[in-house]
Amino acid sequence: MLPSQTHRSLAVGPQPSLIFSSSSHIRLRSPCLDLNPSPLPFSSLHIFSGSFLRPASVQKRSPIAASCSIPRTDPAKRMSVTAEMERFAEVANTVADAAGEVLRKYFRQSFEIIDKEDLSPVTIADREAEESMVSIISESFPLHAVYGEENGWRCQEKSADYVWVLDPIDGTKSFITGKPLFGTLIALLHKGKPIIGIIDQPVLRERWVGIDGRTTTMNGREVSTRDCNKLSQAYLYTTSPHLFSGDAENAFCRVRDKVKVPLYGCDCYAYALLASGYVDLVIESGLKPYDFLSLVPVIEGAGGSITDWKGHKLYWNVSPESRPTSFNVVAAGDPKVHRQALEELHWQ
Repeated sequence: MLPSQTHRSLAVGPQPSLIFSSSSHIRLRSPCLDLNPSPLPFSSLHIFSGSFLRPASVQKRSPIAASCSIPRTDPAKRMSVTAEMERFAEVANTVADAAGEVLRKYFRQSFEIIDKEDLSPVTIADREAEESMVSIISESFPLHAVYGEENGWRCQEKSADYVWVLDPIDGTKSFITGKPLFGTLIALLHKGKPIIGIIDQPVLRERWVGIDGRTTTMNGREVSTRDCNKLSQAYLYTTSPHLFSGDAENAFCRVRDKVKVPLYGCDCYAYALLASGYVDLVIESGLKPYDFLSLVPVIEGAGGSITDWKGHKLYWNVSPESRPTSFNVVAAGDPKVHRQALEELHWQ
């Protein structure tokens, strides 16, 4: 665990539960993905206080927040929606587990490094981890589409309401140089909006889970951003100052010169630290959708804000024709600092 600092925390007390068990397995042939992996079991489900379902496998391996905000509608419909979100979260955690097993196998080992067309590095670990993730999603949700950093859109249909956006290794340069600050990013979009996001650091075994309408968790414990009223008191992270150029570099420097401490080198891990209340601001340029969509539920569920440099919400209406364009992203733990950062960026 990281050193404790001043930040808000929410305790989750024990809850009475009823248990419904099922030991059956499923095996589905996906019309979207031409894959047929090993059977995936439906594990036991726990009902807590009649408010939402928590899969037993998630409770044991990757617990998620025990709070849920559902509109006041028909109880049966509310339970159905909640159960669906729990199933999505269970599979998302299973996907992160699978990727982590692959990445730990290759971390700090010898392997070939290939340069892509944009000169960014890719390894067998990236590709093998993505395939392991896709196989689980296709087995679990045959009608969902997948967009992975390494292989793009996978679905025979031209559109899908639910799309999983995957980045098996965010921070490949950190991975290939043995620095455990990379992460696996998993986002589930519903009609372009991120509703589930995961930041997983498989070497440190730390996992942040964000679910729309719920409090973000890290390894099952609720986390929160910290208060920071002034930009001059903020701790700022960005992956590297060399990733900015032109007007974006000038805009970043305006903010950097106003903060208390500028820091570098964390990739997606910086956003996880922000969600847990250890830093106040993250600013980056040139991010692709698979780099930031998973961050949205994590940051917002911890009480923070994440937008583009104009203050617009981040979403992606992805399709087979979609090409990942670049976005400028700013995330802050306190809305006041977010607003002040946008004013300094002054992005047109």
